[in-house]
Amino acid sequence: MRSLNRRTVLRGAAAVAGVAALGAGRVPTTREEHRVVVIGSGFGGGVTALRLAQTGVPVLVLERGRRWPTGPDAETFPHPTAPDKRIFWLGSAPALPGLPSLPPFERYTGLLEQVTGQGMSMMCAAGVGGGSLVYQGMTLQPTAELFHACFPEQLDYARLDAEYYPRVAAMLGIETAPDALVESRTYQASRVFARNARNAGYAVEKIPMPIDWDYALRELDGEMKPSYTNGDCALGVNNGGKHSVDVTYLAAAEATGCCTVASLHHVTDVALASDGRWEIRVDRIDTTGTVLEKKVLTAKALVMAAGTANTTRLLMRAGAKGDIPDLPDALGAGWGTNGDRIYTWTNLADDFGAPQGGPVVYGSKEWDDPAIANTVIQASLPPLPDLRTTMLVGYGISAGRGRFVYDAAKDDAVLHWPSNADAKLSARIHERISRIAGPLGILLDTTAVAPSTWHPLGGAAMGSVCDLEGRVLGHRGLYVLDGALMPGTTAACNPSMTIAAIAERALDHLIAEDPF
Repeated sequence: MRSLNRRTVLRGAAAVAGVAALGAGRVPTTREEHRVVVIGSGFGGGVTALRLAQTGVPVLVLERGRRWPTGPDAETFPHPTAPDKRIFWLGSAPALPGLPSLPPFERYTGLLEQVTGQGMSMMCAAGVGGGSLVYQGMTLQPTAELFHACFPEQLDYARLDAEYYPRVAAMLGIETAPDALVESRTYQASRVFARNARNAGYAVEKIPMPIDWDYALRELDGEMKPSYTNGDCALGVNNGGKHSVDVTYLAAAEATGCCTVASLHHVTDVALASDGRWEIRVDRIDTTGTVLEKKVLTAKALVMAAGTANTTRLLMRAGAKGDIPDLPDALGAGWGTNGDRIYTWTNLADDFGAPQGGPVVYGSKEWDDPAIANTVIQASLPPLPDLRTTMLVGYGISAGRGRFVYDAAKDDAVLHWPSNADAKLSARIHERISRIAGPLGILLDTTAVAPSTWHPLGGAAMGSVCDLEGRVLGHRGLYVLDGALMPGTTAACNPSMTIAAIAERALDHLIAEDPF
C-alpha cells in the first residue's frame, strides 16, 4: 500500500476543500408547475390574485421586493429626511440632472427604482403591494366624458361606474380627511392651498384617500408618534392605517388558502414553452440581491402585472429574442406620463409652517374640457425646518406618447420620449399652479429639471396589444393587467382606481370565459 506523507494529505485536503467550495458556490436550479402565475403584486396583480383565489383557482404571485409590514410606531419604512438603503432598489439611487448626487447606499431590495429612458425616466416601486406602498393615495374616478375621451368606446363606463369603481372604493376603504384634522396646526399648507385656489376661481374639494384617518387623529392626541401629521409618509406610512394592496386585496387572497405570495422572487425572463404553457425564469434573492436559487416555473396562465415599465420590458425582451413569437407589433408603443408635473411652491405671502401634515387633503379639478382636463393637488413636504415651501402636483389627459425600443446590446427595452410631448397640458397645469401660488409664490417645476413620472402608463395597451380584458392578442393564456394596459393616460386621475376597476371588470369576464 502506498504510504501517505504530509504533502499528499495536504494536497488531498486542498482538493476536497476546493470541490466543496465549488459546490457551495453553485446556485441550485429548481422546477415547479403552477396553474396561474401572476408577476407583480400591485393593483392589477392584487385584484387578479383575489378574484381567482375566491373561485378556488390556485395562484402564485411573484414579487421581486420584500414585505413591508406596518403598525403603530413601526419603523418599517425609511424616512425621507434620513435616507438609507431601504429607499432604493439594489442601491439604484436616481441621478437627477443639476442636483447633487445622493451618497451611495449598500445594495438592498428597497422601495424605489428609477428606470431611465431617453428623455424621460420612470419611478417604479418594489415590494409586496407594489406602487400602493408609496403612492400618495389619491383615489379618483373620472367622469364618463373624460373616460370616453381616452378609452376604447367598447369599454362600458356605465357598468364600471355602477359596479367596479364602487367595488374598488369598498376594498380600499376610501375616506376624505376629517375637518378636525384639516383644521389642526400642521395642516396650514392644505388650508392655504384651498383658499388660494378658490380665490383664483377654481373649484376645490377633498380628495378621497385609502386611509383610516383615525390613525392621524390618534397622532394628534399623542397616542402614536407622528407619521401622517408631520408629512413623514412619502415613502410609506409606518403607523399603518393606509389601505395598500398588501393589506387589502392580497391579504384577502391569501386568506382563501388558494394564493401564495412569493416575495424576493425576481423574474428575469418569460417564454412560450414547447407544450403551449408559459415558462417563467425567476431568481430567488435575499435582501442584498444575491441569487439564492434559480427557478423555472411553468404555468397554464401567465398574468403580467409587474408595472408598466417591467411588464413591457419583459414582453419586449421575450419578443426580440424569439421566446414569445408573433407578439403584436404595437407592443412598446402608446406610452404616456399621465401628464405628471411636480412643483415646489415657496410662499412669501404665507407661512405654511413646519412640519406639514399629509399626505393629501385637497385638490382642484378642471374637468370640463377633455382637451386640457387636469387635476392639481397639494402634497406635504417631509418633516424639515420651516422652508415656507410645499409641493404642488398636476396631472391630466396627456396627448404625448413615447415608445419602448429594444436595445440588443443592453438586452433591454428602453423608453424613447419626445421632448415637449405634453406641452399643451403642461402649459395649462403651469398656468393654474401659478395662479394658485400667486404673485408672491416662487415655483420650481421639478419635472422640467429632471423629466420623470410616477404614473407611467401604456406599452401593452388595450385595443392594440391586448383586448379589453387584458388578453394578449394571439396568445392564449397570456394577460396584461396593470398600467401597461392603459392608453397612456387615465383621464385626469391618478391611475390606481382605474387600473383596479378595469382589472375587476376583466376578472369577471375571464373567470366566466377562460379555462383557468
